[in-house]
Amino acid sequence: MKRRFDLIAFDWDGTLSNSTALIARSIQNACQDVGTTVPTLEQASYVIGLGLRDALTYAAPDLPQDRYNDLAAAYRKHYFASQHELVLFDGSLDMLRTLKERNHFLAVATGKSRRGLDEALAHAQLGALFDSSRTADETASKPDPLMLRELMQEMGVTPERTLMIGDTTHDLLMASNAGVASVGVSFGAHDHEAFEPHAPLFVAHSTQELHDWLVTHG
Repeated sequence: MKRRFDLIAFDWDGTLSNSTALIARSIQNACQDVGTTVPTLEQASYVIGLGLRDALTYAAPDLPQDRYNDLAAAYRKHYFASQHELVLFDGSLDMLRTLKERNHFLAVATGKSRRGLDEALAHAQLGALFDSSRTADETASKPDPLMLRELMQEMGVTPERTLMIGDTTHDLLMASNAGVASVGVSFGAHDHEAFEPHAPLFVAHSTQELHDWLVTHG
């Protein structure tokens, strides 16, 4: 079957998993717990996709650095208490199965921790669909291109045959830094109008739109 991309890497939160609201709310609650300024919903959503340390530094700039561990612990408490409520965006499972039938390599490139991603994959029963994954606590955080470069090396795929799909400018900038093509989704954390400087091939406004584009152009 003819295809343009051999490796398709997905961000997790806000791209496959409908988790943006939970993450933003957990960041806000954690900031309140440690007594620092609570970010707006927009500010809390902006950091989604970054590694936890980078995200909390941005979301709580007034907090002394020696309190970041406390903030991270508070965030994890709130997030893991509710992660069982998370669901995939409608159509994500069918889309991934279609791509596997087309013999694409599938990967996750996420700002989550390894523990967080493994628990999310187990909850969604998706682990068998992905050939590999990288998390921010085991490699460089977005928008550094290292996690994509590691995935390409592992799969033996060149940048020209690799596609990154994500809902944030962090995802698209990482793709650009790695020399790979990108597709944005508008239903996650970032306003899709901010995607334009990063020149995605396409911006999908639903999982069905993404599915259809990948079948035709992927």
